[in-house]
Amino acid sequence: MTTSAARTTTDHRHAIAASFLGWTLDAFDFFLVVTSLTAIGKEFGRPDKDIAIALTLTLAFRPVGAFIFGLAADRYGRRLPLMIDLIFYSVVEVATGFAHSFAVFLVLRALFGIGMGGEWGVGASLAMEKAPEKRRGVLSGLLQEGYACGFLLAALAHWLVFPRWGWRPLFFIGGLPALLALYVRYGVKESEVWQRTRHESWGQLGRAIVSHWKTFAYLLALMTMMNFISHGTQDMYPTFLQRDWGFATSRRDLLTAFSMVGAITGGVIFGYISDRIGRRRAIVTALILAVLAIPIWAHAPNVAILVAGAFIMQFMVQGAWGVIPAHINELSPDSVRGFLPGFAYQCGVAIASSVTYLEAVFAEHTTYANSMALTAATVFIVGAIVAWFGRERRGAVFGAVPAPAAGGQIEPGIVQGSLLESRASVRRR
Repeated sequence: MTTSAARTTTDHRHAIAASFLGWTLDAFDFFLVVTSLTAIGKEFGRPDKDIAIALTLTLAFRPVGAFIFGLAADRYGRRLPLMIDLIFYSVVEVATGFAHSFAVFLVLRALFGIGMGGEWGVGASLAMEKAPEKRRGVLSGLLQEGYACGFLLAALAHWLVFPRWGWRPLFFIGGLPALLALYVRYGVKESEVWQRTRHESWGQLGRAIVSHWKTFAYLLALMTMMNFISHGTQDMYPTFLQRDWGFATSRRDLLTAFSMVGAITGGVIFGYISDRIGRRRAIVTALILAVLAIPIWAHAPNVAILVAGAFIMQFMVQGAWGVIPAHINELSPDSVRGFLPGFAYQCGVAIASSVTYLEAVFAEHTTYANSMALTAATVFIVGAIVAWFGRERRGAVFGAVPAPAAGGQIEPGIVQGSLLESRASVRRR
């Protein structure tokens, strides 16, 4: 391997590692509230439904973060906004551990939502722009499963720390992303794709975003369904284990953690598969298999099958999700990749945040098992349809800007030849 090739390999590995760890710690911080919800409510003298408002605020403010940091990523590069975001949400997370009132707690969780919303889009665009085209799918799966890894770590941290020291020390661990910012500063280079396609003014960036509104509309529809799928099978699952199965907190935490092992495995495997059979086929396959897994997930006859169902369900759900970073970054034009995928993702989160409320309402008239099974079947089928009828640009070359002719204008023949070559490449796939 030449020195240049070795540098390129090391560079993309650092970018993937930084983005994966950023998303892992982001999810870890978010799920600390999920795992500690009852204890936080007890300390502030509030019922569970009031503390759940903190989760809603975090989800609602994620599009704000995606908007702010996504615009900055397309205007000033990927690294600087990512470093600022990591430091910002680290400070907010540590401050949460010192919250002296419920009102302060809510404000901090809203601010955390801004940081959480900003990290994914900037980190994913940086990582995918550096990833080799032929391995973009499997690296996408690894990157996305930082979310499942964060959930796993939150469940394990709650199991180990909470019984001895309570919920506040858990949030002090959330200061770790500040150290990750140093890694980005010294270990990760700026995206060459951004350097070749950067905007010279805010007006130019704004016009580029508006010109791609149709792409954004599709990404929003896709990401809304994908978030219905993930939040519909994850957020109320601990409650399902407590209410329908009578699981104690420690037992619930361990099963949740085990299901996230399935999620991580599925994300990487289906990401790898998508490099072979295509992004849409991989997503749809995972969702169809998830439909078939609903009976053993929601209506298991015994604990052994319940455990298997939890693993298999998250294997399939996060299998579909593992394809997403590669898929939606490939669909997004170079010049707005820092903004478009992340903003669509976080707007989809905000829309889908209602799914936990809907499941709780259904459960009042039946059981959590029936409620979650009906919700899952619906969103899996609709999500598969949305994914299948979208476009695909598997293996797209990022930053391939045609060379300008004399006078700075791009020759029409070059553009046409580039388009014909791209179409031929798609047909060959």
